[in-house]
Amino acid sequence: QVRLVESGGGLVEPGGSLRLSCVFSGSQNVFSLSKMEWYRQAPGKQRELVAGITSGFSTHYADSVKGRSTISRDDAKNTLYLQMNNLKPEDTAVYYCKLVLYSYWGQGTQVTVSS
Repeated sequence: QVRLVESGGGLVEPGGSLRLSCVFSGSQNVFSLSKMEWYRQAPGKQRELVAGITSGFSTHYADSVKGRSTISRDDAKNTLYLQMNNLKPEDTAVYYCKLVLYSYWGQGTQVTVSS
């Protein structure tokens, strides 16, 4: 059974940092072969792409988080990360990871940036 489980969300003050994790469980090698992406969805808004990383470790970022966020992966641990720094209230959203190869989604983790 395939699962993606996000964690690391929470309440943080503006300017703070969080590291989100997404752990894959399922068939061997699927994670390492797949591009992985982070998305977020704020209340009343469409889900949007935040960052992505290929199986070859190439990365790309939305302009809104570029310079403040770092996506990374540890294929030995089947884990995807998103380090977010200098968080802003507009970063408040549910964050989802996606295994692009088979379009699998996690259940999401809530990030709230507020003083």
